[in-house]
Parts: sequence; C-alpha cells; structure tokens
Amino acid sequence: MDLAQLSPEKRILFDQFAATVADCRRPDYSDDQLLKWLIARDFNVAKAETMFRQSLEWRQTNQVDKILDTWTPPEVLIKYYAIGTTGKDKFNCPLWINAFGRMDVSGILQSVSKRDYLRYIVYITEMSHRLMIQNTALSGKPVLHQTLIIDLAEFSLNQLSKQFMDIGIDTTNICLSNYPEGIRRVFIINVPQVFSAVFNIVKPFLSSATLAKLRIFTHDAKAWKDALLEEIDSDQLPAHYGGTMIDPDGNPFCLTKISMGGVVPKSYYLSTKSPERGDQMKSELVPAGNRKRIEIHVEKTKSLIRWEFVTEDGDVGFQIVYIKGDGEEVIILPKTRVNSHQMMEIGEIACIYSGTYVIEFDNSYSYFRSKKLWYNIDVVKSEC
Repeated sequence: MDLAQLSPEKRILFDQFAATVADCRRPDYSDDQLLKWLIARDFNVAKAETMFRQSLEWRQTNQVDKILDTWTPPEVLIKYYAIGTTGKDKFNCPLWINAFGRMDVSGILQSVSKRDYLRYIVYITEMSHRLMIQNTALSGKPVLHQTLIIDLAEFSLNQLSKQFMDIGIDTTNICLSNYPEGIRRVFIINVPQVFSAVFNIVKPFLSSATLAKLRIFTHDAKAWKDALLEEIDSDQLPAHYGGTMIDPDGNPFCLTKISMGGVVPKSYYLSTKSPERGDQMKSELVPAGNRKRIEIHVEKTKSLIRWEFVTEDGDVGFQIVYIKGDGEEVIILPKTRVNSHQMMEIGEIACIYSGTYVIEFDNSYSYFRSKKLWYNIDVVKSEC
C-alpha cells in the first residue's frame, strides 16, 4: 500500500501521524516509508507514534545508523550464516536467499555471543535497506520492500533447538518493532512434511496480510522454479534456483554471493574454559537468587557507556535501565542471559539521556549457585 491507495479517511490519519512525528523525522524519510509504521499499527496514530519514537531511540542507543560502516561481523557468521543477495525481483526489491536447511544452527550459536548474532541480523537488514535506497535511485520509483527465498532443503528438526527458538523470538521482535512492513514476498521452498504440520498449527494466528505474502512449496522443483521466475528475472537468480546466474567457475549456487552454510568447524566454538580477565577489572560476587546493580552517572547525552565482563560458574542476566527523575525505570537494553563464562562480553551503548543509568547483573534464576563477576564499566563523554 502507498499513499495514492489511501482512502480519504486514512489519508487524514496519515497526515495526523506525520505531524506528530515531524520533530524526529529524518529529512530523507519519505512519506511512503512513514506510512509503513501506521499500517503496522492498523492506522492507530497514537500507537504508531509510540512505535516510531521507540524505534528511533533503539537506533540511537545501539548506533544502528553506523553499523554498516563501523562494525565487522564475526568471521563465522559471514562464512556459515546461510544468506546472501543476488540482485532484485521484477519490482526492484532486493532479493535475498536464505539456505536455512543447510545451516548448522547449533554450531553458529556455539561460536558467537547472542549479542553478535542479533547484531548480524540488524546488519543484514540495514544492508537490505541500503539496497532499497540504491534501487530507488536507479529506478526512479520508491523501493520499500524486499523479497526473500527460504530454502529448507536438508532441513532437520535438530535445527529447532530451544536456544534457537529463544533467539528467534528476539530476532522477530527486533524486526517487527523496527522494520515494519518490510517484506513484499517470502518464498519457502523444499518444505518437508514436518514443517507443513507445524505451519498448519501456526497459520490461524497469522493475519491475512501476512499469509498473502507467503508462497510455500514442497520439493517439487519445477513448481517453485516457475513461481520464482514469475516474480524474478532469470539473470537475477542463481541457476540452482531456476535462473541463469552462475559463478565465474560455473557454480550454480553462486557461492560468491550467497553463503550456503555447512558444518561450522569446532575451531570456531567458544572455549569451555573460563575467559581470561583483565588485571584492572573489579570483582563482585552475585549471590544465588540475587542481583547486582551498578549505578552510572552520565553528564552529557551522546556519551557512550562501555562494558566488558566475565563470570565464573555459569551465565548471568544482563540489562541496562535509565532512571527518570520520578524514579521510573526505562529499559534501555532488555535483559538477556549472557554466556560470559565462555567468552568476555564486550559492548557499548550511546546515551540519549543524561542522568543515572543502572547496569544490572541478574542471578535470580540460579537458586543454588553464586556467580563470581569481573567487570570494567566506563563512560566516554561526548565531545558534542
């Protein structure tokens, strides 16, 4: 849906929404881009405004606008996270292929921190949005969506571990909250029988708009290749998927553009030994069933809070909150359990507020085991 398709009543709601977020809307943000937030909240102006502002704060806190230029993803994700882009569909939308069935999910999750995994999802999504901007400039028409092919060939139920399902929920929440209405079409191909059974359970909970974007195919290669070519030109599609694109060496999977996953070598796995701690780190004991809260005062907005920490005897929950003047706590970094007993957890956030922040190490879920914690926390003042 674009502005030209809006009824007079919905156009009025859009104008109201645009006015409410005018103070924080980027100059390069088109009306059609803005409309996606209103659609995501069923044209409820107040809810759309809340969603838009919360996403803006998320972007600022996590420095998302800089991620493509300042962050280098871990090598194991680049090599073994099975995804890549080969071009565009017939509507100029970026085309992505995710060979999920060939991906060693367990190996990946044993090789990177949860924070880096989720950051890589954001990195890929931001890359796709950059491609949308480029395609808009080349075509002269707004490009606001992407097309995704999910290939389940070689899929195994072992890929759907609890760890993956938990991180999948976080991935979904990030995408729905910060990249609304970003999909034009999803092709799911080589679907095994067991997936069909699961999908039939989930299907009643999906909206008609979501279902309209999905096209699902079994192992009938002719059927899904024909369907792909209806919406994607052959020169934009690898030969393996029914197109004409091949690598310089003739490879039909186009491995120069797409990672096809594969088994992650154990040399990438996080060590089972406790990571080494720095000499200058402070130490604390986080008792069983308890939390450790550390207050940090930030004098200037845009300052950075940087942290590094390790633990002994298991993982620990980690979150950051901001304390408002009336004492209300605002979640800045949602709580997540961190495998800091396997590798040092390192990160930073940009502070969009001055005042008091609280960094919390949570061991409340561990009834019998205390956790030894070593940490460094620094505030790097903004020069602005």
